[in-house]
Amino acid sequence: MSYSVLVRSLVFNALFYVNIIMRMIVALPTIVLPYKFLHGVLRHYAASTLWLLRVVCSIDVEWRGCEKLPQGAYLVACKHQSLWETFALFEILPDPTFVLKQELMWLPLFGWLARAAGMIAIDRGSRASALARMVAAARTEAAGSRQIVIFPEGTRRPPGAEPRYLPGVALLYAEMKLPCVPVALNSGLFWPRRSFRRYPGTVLVEVLDPIPPGLDKRAFLRRLQAVLEPATARLVAEGSAGADR
Repeated sequence: MSYSVLVRSLVFNALFYVNIIMRMIVALPTIVLPYKFLHGVLRHYAASTLWLLRVVCSIDVEWRGCEKLPQGAYLVACKHQSLWETFALFEILPDPTFVLKQELMWLPLFGWLARAAGMIAIDRGSRASALARMVAAARTEAAGSRQIVIFPEGTRRPPGAEPRYLPGVALLYAEMKLPCVPVALNSGLFWPRRSFRRYPGTVLVEVLDPIPPGLDKRAFLRRLQAVLEPATARLVAEGSAGADR
């Protein structure tokens, strides 16, 4: 099995980078076109990558609780175990924009397209001013009925790691006065961080009950962690039981 995983992972990674580079080149002209054209490219990129994972690596996905997603603009607080969720959420969210680190905006092609797509950059080196700019950008995008996706821990954390929630998600929740939808998952079991191996199995993603606006920041963070962490642990346990290594 390890040899099969190795070969499949190498093939997938090669196709993944070819796919993303080609999609970015195709998307370049859309920078000067209405946003709907770039939006279409992003959705096709997400769908094609999920297809490659399924065909090459035997990695499927099971979406749970999608009927709980509200209409219009809302905040999405998603666990971050892998690169997987940075594109896969396009499958269930109508028009998401992601809070991402400023350094990614400096990358050729990717940074240009991320700006055109209204992605929200945050400079992690300048705390107060960076958070204020994040909130302002999020308000602009939410005014267009977009979903604001933020990873509460700010970076990828392996399955089972001690949670380290940052203040950005609570600030967005308090300032924007939108419902927050927690999303639990176990993607790190199949697409581990800092590894080129892709393990066969089914990524489980569960949309949890939205947290209505109106809580103070501390109460919100307590509630978010109280629902998101047990759900994530449950999905990791379920995925580990069925994982083939």
